[in-house]
Amino acid sequence: MKTYSPTGIYADLGVRPIINCQSQRTSLGGSLLSQEVELAMKEANSSYVIMAELMNSAGSRVAELMGVEAAYITSGCAAALTLSAAACMTGSDPEKRGRLPNTTGMNNEIVIQKAQRYGYDRSFTVAGAVLVEAGEQDSCSVQQFKNALGPKTAAVAYLVEAEHGRSLPFEDVVDLAHTQGIPVIADAAAQIYPIDYFRTVAQSADLVCFGGKFFGAPNATGFVCGRRELVESVAGHGYIAFQSQNDGERGFGRPMKVDRQSVVALLVALSRWLTMNHEERLWEIDETLDRIKGRLDSVPHVSTKIVRTNNYWQSALHLTLDVGAFGKSAEDVARELDDGDPRIWVGLGGGDFQKGLYLHDPSIPEDTFVVNAHALKPGEDEIVAERIENVLLY
Repeated sequence: MKTYSPTGIYADLGVRPIINCQSQRTSLGGSLLSQEVELAMKEANSSYVIMAELMNSAGSRVAELMGVEAAYITSGCAAALTLSAAACMTGSDPEKRGRLPNTTGMNNEIVIQKAQRYGYDRSFTVAGAVLVEAGEQDSCSVQQFKNALGPKTAAVAYLVEAEHGRSLPFEDVVDLAHTQGIPVIADAAAQIYPIDYFRTVAQSADLVCFGGKFFGAPNATGFVCGRRELVESVAGHGYIAFQSQNDGERGFGRPMKVDRQSVVALLVALSRWLTMNHEERLWEIDETLDRIKGRLDSVPHVSTKIVRTNNYWQSALHLTLDVGAFGKSAEDVARELDDGDPRIWVGLGGGDFQKGLYLHDPSIPEDTFVVNAHALKPGEDEIVAERIENVLLY
């Protein structure tokens, strides 16, 4: 029988670790757990508990931290969206809950602005919901939004971003939906900084969903928070819920289970995120980027610039190539870094999505690649700077 080394598991499996210059992406395994979170998981692993008790207590603690009525821990933000859609369609009706994803005869429409359609909106339809688009691809008026609401509308979905762009503002959508007595499900996966903003978003809609990996919890964790009766309905679809005392039918969310270690880890990571010194965190990111930039400033045909962003890491290093003079594209550089040793992943404005090199930011030009520092371990910045310099010069 094959045995595995506790320090060489990736090598034993033939999997090459990477230095992560992108972000806490699901495709890269989520976050890098802090020692505090790892110790909490180890302690949670030492004993069994009744999961319903743990989920109730941990959810209450999350709600207290976020200043909301109730919260429920999930296996990621996408799971939170799916369970939220289910809750809005069935309410507390056990017969309806037991029929999902068959939504025949239910109010099963979820209105979303066409300008906000995105890859993860399928999370709503997994539960059996039908998405109804409001407005056009590049805009949505108040009247167009109102016209999309109807007798079968179960909820409104909103993708919360730092800038709403072509969409109706979040606050306006919530007000319009509430005028009709319709709940709003907000996807606020990474809207976690500044802290006051994090809590404000959590308190702004009926069900607000977050991803745990962004604030240092395990990849397969997240939470939904908001109105108590709706969060209780979310829990009614959860993996430990029984839909009927007569037939013992399992909850719709049975495939979305969270283990006890991860529940504890999310709670510890969230508490840590809400109380850490973020000025120091961001200063360390800037210092790291400055060191990398300083090493690469003198490389011919490459311009370097630290760019401020609206996300929780606040800054990133953009390296723009004079492709004609340089002879390599940004994608060429990214692939060389991926193929080398150690393996490094940087961000791109374009690239091969199947390869996983694509950074979901259309504002980044194709001649530019991006180095983010917030996911780097101490000392990795020196390796990154040296490897990029070698790829650019040779």
